[in-house]
Amino acid sequence: NIYHDNAKKFETTATGISITGAFTATAASTITTADNSDTLTLISTDADQNQGPVLDFYRNSSSPADNDGIGQINFTGRNDNSQDVVYGQLLVTAQDVSDGTEDSVVTFSTMKAGSLVEQFGFNATEAVFNNQSNDIDFRVESNGNTNMLFVDGGNDHVNIGTSSDLGGVLNVNGQTVITTADNTDTLTLKSTDADAEQGPVLRLTRDS
Repeated sequence: NIYHDNAKKFETTATGISITGAFTATAASTITTADNSDTLTLISTDADQNQGPVLDFYRNSSSPADNDGIGQINFTGRNDNSQDVVYGQLLVTAQDVSDGTEDSVVTFSTMKAGSLVEQFGFNATEAVFNNQSNDIDFRVESNGNTNMLFVDGGNDHVNIGTSSDLGGVLNVNGQTVITTADNTDTLTLKSTDADAEQGPVLRLTRDS
């Protein structure tokens, strides 16, 4: 069957419906597939240098307010008890909707031990990892070291070149060079202890 409406054409095919022209849906819609083929494909045949195709999440509020949710993407699956679980989430919030000073917040969350926790977030002033103070490590891998930078979320220490706690809040495994471009102090050791004992202390240990 073919249905014509001015310049628009809807045609039923063996695989579904073919639509020529634009269309607008005014209610929630669901697309279901029975296999692992692409559920939705956006194609742009434009040959210029501008972005395309474009997926636009538009919160068209008549009364926008600070901290309004702007868009959310959920990655939902089932657990072994046949319950739906949001295993991953991308959320965008309008932190400030004032004209000329608009700010936004973008957060990425994952499921951890049965709860959805924020892993990483961006706002107008900072990018924050583990903003909710969970026991989550932060690791940066270089070409030759899997722990080039390692922040231990459970033990509150920072490592460079190692994942092991070497005994300090900052642990460095490897040669360390501190450089300044002027005559200011290159290294300062400071103790704020108010007792009569020695401090600060610089310890040199040959651990052979």
